[in-house]
Order: sequence, then structure tokens, then C-alpha cells
Amino acid sequence: MANSRHIAKILGPTLVALCASELMNPQIWIGVAVTQVYLAGTLWLVAGLSIVCTHNRWVAAWPVLVTLIGWFAVLGGVFRMLAPEMAQRSVPSPLALLTMQLVLLALGTYLTYKAFAGGEA
Repeated sequence: MANSRHIAKILGPTLVALCASELMNPQIWIGVAVTQVYLAGTLWLVAGLSIVCTHNRWVAAWPVLVTLIGWFAVLGGVFRMLAPEMAQRSVPSPLALLTMQLVLLALGTYLTYKAFAGGEA
């Protein structure tokens, strides 16, 4: 549980900051170069592998969210590295993007709460 909280203390606020900044600046991804997509994929891959290598817990409790985010980061990073042109073209609709950002914002807020609130489970 301590390892889950430690990672959630980093992951939760990071998700909140990323989502909040993208919600306030939706234009930042317009005209992004393929090399930037590839670099973002590399960063997501490293972050995801770091999480998965230190926290690959499949439990019926909130720490599984940390593991799932790690695996999604690995998969998303590999996708962006192997097919950066496709990743750049596959921008979802504005409503789907907003929904995804709000879900990730809620997830980041939840992880931040679980990490800093103390107590078990």
C-alpha cells in the first residue's frame, strides 16, 4: 500500500495538472509535428514502464488504478512511437476529447485524495 500511495502522490497531481492545462489550452495540439508525437510517446513509454516495473498489482482495490494507468501509458507510448503519423491523425472528436480529459481529471483527483488522505483502502 505504501508503494501505491507513493506512486499516486506523483501520478495524481500530474494527471490533474496535465488535464487542467489541456482543458484551459485546447489549441496546444493543433499543428504538432510528428517528431513531437514520437517524443511524447517515448516519455509515456518510460513513465509507464517505471510504474509497471515498480507497481504491477492486480488487486480489487484502488491501487489497481495505478497499475492500469501504467499499462495504458506503455501501450499509448508504443503506439505513438510506432505510428506517430497515425497517432497525430487520430484526434478524437471535441466531445470525446473533453470526456476523456474530464475522466482523467477525476481519476487524478481521486488518486491524489487516496495518496494524501491517509488511512487504509
